[in-house]
This record gives sequence, structure tokens and C-alpha cells, in this order.
Amino acid sequence: MYYVIFAEDREDSLKARLQARPAHLERLRALLDQGRLLVAGPCPAIDSPDPGPAGFSGSVVIAEFPSLEDAEAWADNDPYVHANVYQQVIVRPFNRVLP
Repeated sequence: MYYVIFAEDREDSLKARLQARPAHLERLRALLDQGRLLVAGPCPAIDSPDPGPAGFSGSVVIAEFPSLEDAEAWADNDPYVHANVYQQVIVRPFNRVLP
């Protein structure tokens, strides 16, 4: 089943986000290589694809996991969590309808 992982950044998280980004992307690439990643990306803090120093307000990952517990465990071990980028992470089941 798919699960959506929505994470909300803490204020002034850009520096920590940039430092942890390579390890974060490595984990996402592993999901992609396994055919389990539907979509992933950051939410710019302003209405721009490149928010510059404004940074990001959060991230969204939609991926396939065996259970909610597995999705939560994966989210809990994200490098952004360990780098204190996020102030809150929510994991919910997701039913893909389209496309």
C-alpha cells in the first residue's frame, strides 16, 4: 500500500536541510530503485520553484511500504529528522486513484 509522508520544516531549517540533503536523496533513490517511490519533493516556502534563502516549508513523499508501521519507521529514520529539519512528520495511508 502507498503511504503519504508529510513533513513540516521548523523555522530556519535551510542550512540543516542542505547539509542532510545528500543522505536524504540517497534513501529516496533506494525507494525509486526498488520501484516503490511514487513521488517526492520539497514544498517551497514561497511561490517559486527556487525559493532561495526563503527555503522550504516541508516535504512530501508518497511511497509503497508493507504497513503503516514500516512507513513510520522509514520516516523516523530520515536524515532530515536526525538533522532537526522537521518540526512535525505525519504518515497516512494513501489510495492512488489517478493516474
